[in-house]
Order: sequence, then structure tokens, then C-alpha cells
Amino acid sequence: MGVPYEMKGSAQQDWAKMTVIRNYGQERGPGLVKPSQVDHPQCMTLTAAGMALLWLTTMIPQTRPPPCDESSNNCSSATTLQLFLLCSCFGLMSIGAGGTRSSSLAFGADQLKKAGGRRNGWILESYFSWYYASCKISVLIASTCIVHVQEKMGWQVGFGIPVILMFLSALSFSLASPCYVKLKAKSTLFVELLQVAVASYRKRHIKPSTESSNMIYHHQKGSSILPSEKLRFLNKACIIVDPEKDLTTDGRAADPWTLCTINQVEDLKTLVKVIPLWSTGMIMSVNISQNSFPVLQANSMNRRFGSSFEIPAGSFGMFTIISISIIIWIALYDRVFLPIVSKIMGKHVHLSARKRMAIGMLLSFVCMVVTATVEAKRRNLAIREGYSDDSETVLDMSALWLLPQLYLIGFAEALSAVAQNEFYYSEFPLSMKSIASTLFLLEMSVANLVASFLMNIIDKLSKRGGKESWISTNINKGHYDYYYWVLAGLSMLNMIYFLTCTKAYGPGKEDEKEITLPGQDEQD
Repeated sequence: MGVPYEMKGSAQQDWAKMTVIRNYGQERGPGLVKPSQVDHPQCMTLTAAGMALLWLTTMIPQTRPPPCDESSNNCSSATTLQLFLLCSCFGLMSIGAGGTRSSSLAFGADQLKKAGGRRNGWILESYFSWYYASCKISVLIASTCIVHVQEKMGWQVGFGIPVILMFLSALSFSLASPCYVKLKAKSTLFVELLQVAVASYRKRHIKPSTESSNMIYHHQKGSSILPSEKLRFLNKACIIVDPEKDLTTDGRAADPWTLCTINQVEDLKTLVKVIPLWSTGMIMSVNISQNSFPVLQANSMNRRFGSSFEIPAGSFGMFTIISISIIIWIALYDRVFLPIVSKIMGKHVHLSARKRMAIGMLLSFVCMVVTATVEAKRRNLAIREGYSDDSETVLDMSALWLLPQLYLIGFAEALSAVAQNEFYYSEFPLSMKSIASTLFLLEMSVANLVASFLMNIIDKLSKRGGKESWISTNINKGHYDYYYWVLAGLSMLNMIYFLTCTKAYGPGKEDEKEITLPGQDEQD
């Protein structure tokens, strides 16, 4: 949200570092847990407590460094106690927000699963769309309305509004808690997955039969499934070699690190199978994370509309958010396109999650091509007009040229993010639903690291021989168009990789589900 008072020098750097730590923690979350393992009101209360402490730093002068001396340009660094308070604020916010974000998506889907019956496919698709849209709408409100309040009424009011809203949110969730469906937690999930890997390694010398029915497997109570043929080497973990030694008198495994159930093996298989498809989303997430470069482009272009209205360069990102959440995704795709086509076809038309992921990657590739083309046009104009050394000069080129790339990346993110969450949720078993809802956040976190690594590599390679870096601080001297062409090339390779992975994955659970037209009466 920014620094709630005037700081410069080391004090500002300390605050910025703590902000990075808070954001990283919120992105990752405290861990991959089952929805019912997380007490949502407590996590929300932790977030509210952290926000309240941060709010206090705007009202109590002793909790922050004094203002800088403008005459001498001297700034005092924060004391150890002040830094501890700041870290505590961000720590509480990170733990609380991470716990809520890592499970809220799966928790909400659990409420709808039984109610939908055979219409679950349509209901969950709509739910995931609205969930993601609501997140983006909240970002839009925070970056416009809340920021406006902060500028007009001060940091005290600007920080106070989110605190009040957070406490109201925690209170309303607590009051409605008895009405929610709460699935039984499975606290040993990761231990069980590790047991499968260890048991498979210990039994690596066993040669399983090509016919699953010829082997004796350890079943979970009440289950009669057979292990699947994919990743067959993991099936060794559930093979009973000697019933007298491997099983106890009540039918349980004598050593869970040597013998596992078929359900445990299938759970690990699901996770291993999804990882290659999960990795295909990183390059697109790298493209999405390029949100600072359009600000540099907009800053050097004509942003004036009419005689007096001018859009700030930093506000152009709102067009991406609007295209994701309000105008296109919800109003057109979910509420116009699908219903109209469904009526024409006489059945519910459903684009599978992997098809939407593929379309999102294609749009991401097109976006990089468009961005590179527009940047080349902008840079050539700057050089032609003699502004190669002055990146602050506003060129006679409308900033509206940036809208196509912003809308394209918005469409791509909307399609891919919703589809990925839906795909992971549908493929994972009940005990792993919260892992499914956390994979996308984990992907975004890893993609940010990949983006930083990629930028450093391109910067070092392009500066060889004393040349100007492609990503120079002077946008007119650099070659950001070349940088975007590199991203476009990686996006094309990533699409080929995705098609290979999805072919190897084979039919998914969502492909086996029968989806009927919404509103049609069903007999379950």
C-alpha cells in the first residue's frame, strides 16, 4: 500500500524490504493443508490484527522513524523495536492471509459440490470464475478507491477502512460458520505420500505382474479399487508380499513405510501426473508478471484524453483488471457466450479446463507479439524525434496503443487462472483439494523467481561488449521489443510443451463427467 509517512534513505529501504517479505509470505501461504484444518475465523483475525497494528503506526509517532530533515536531507533509520513491530504486522498478515487464501477456494467449492449433483461441472466452473473475478474486483477497488481516500483524507483513514472491513469479514464468517459443510481433516497426508515413495523404493526389486488382478494389494477399508497402470513402479508400495508379516491381526499395515494402501498410491500418482501440466503455466505467469514495463511505456506516451483529463501511467494496469473480472470474463463469457451457445446447441456447452488453458497460452503468446510490435514502433518514434537520451519526454503517440496488449494478457490470465484451479480441483481426490487450490499460487510465486532470473540473464548477455542492455533504465536506449520477442519465443515453445504434456496425461476426470444443461431437472 506504500509507506504511511515520509521516509528516505535507509528507513525507506527497510520498509520496502519488509513489504517484499510480507508479499512473499502471503503468496505462498503457511502450507498446503486441508480446508477443514484451517480455522478461517482465526486466520482472518490474525490478518485483521496485523492490519490493525500497521494502522497504529500511522497514528502513533513513536512507532515509526521521524520524518526526514529536508534542509540537510538526513533521515533516521528505524529502531530495532520499530522494525520488530513492522515485522510483526507483516508476519501476522502473511500467516493469516496465507492460511485463508490457501484453503478458501476449496472450502467454497466443498459447499457447492453436493448441491450440484451431476451439474457440478457447470456449477464449479461458474464458481471458480466468480471467485477469481471477486479477487480482481477487490484489487481494483483497493488500487482506486482506497488509494484515493488515502491521498485525500490521510493514511489514518486509508489504513483504517481495510481494518474495519477485515474485522467485519471475520465476524460475518464466524456467525455463518455453523451452516458450512466441514469435511474431516486428514493431517497425515504428506506423511502418507512420503510413505508411498519410501515403500516403492524398498520394494524396487519386486516385479509386479502385468495383470493387476494376479497381485494381492492392500486396500483401504471399504475400498475395492485396483491400482492404475500409469506410473506402475509406484504400485509396488501396495503389494502384499507376505500377509502374515505385512499385516496385523486387524488387517492394517504392520509397517506403513513398507506397505501402503492403493488409495495412498493413487494420491501420489495424481500429484506426480499433474506436475508437468502445472509447470506449463509458469511461462504464462512470467508474461503476466511483466506489469512494470507497460508503466514505463505509458509514461513516455500521450495519456491525455480531451483538454484536461490525463490517465496516470501507473493506472493503465486497471484495464487488465477490468478485462479480467468485470467486462469480459463475467459479463461476456460466463453470462452471455456460454448461455447463448448452450441454447443454440440444445445442451450445455462446456470448454474443458485444459482447452481454456491452451487458449490462455495462445493469447499470452499473441500478447507478447503485440507488445513487442508496439514497443518497436514507440522506440523508433522516440529515436526519430531525437529523444533517445531522454526517456521522460512524452511522445506524440497515444497511450491507447497499449490497450490491446493489456486486454490480451487480461483475457489470457482469466482463462488460464480459472481453468487451472478448476482442473486441479477436479483431478485431485477429496483429501487433496486444498493442495489443488494452492498450486496456482505456488506457480505464481515460482514464476516471479523465474522472471527475475530471466531478466538477469538477458541483462548480462545483452550488455556484453559494452552495449546498452535490452532492459536499460532508459527505455529509449534499451530494446524492450527484443525482450518481448524472447518471451514470445518462450511462449511458443511452452505451448508445444503443454500439448505434449496434455497428450501424455490422457483423459482426465473432468472428461469422464456427464454435464447437463443448467436448470434441467435431474434424478440422482
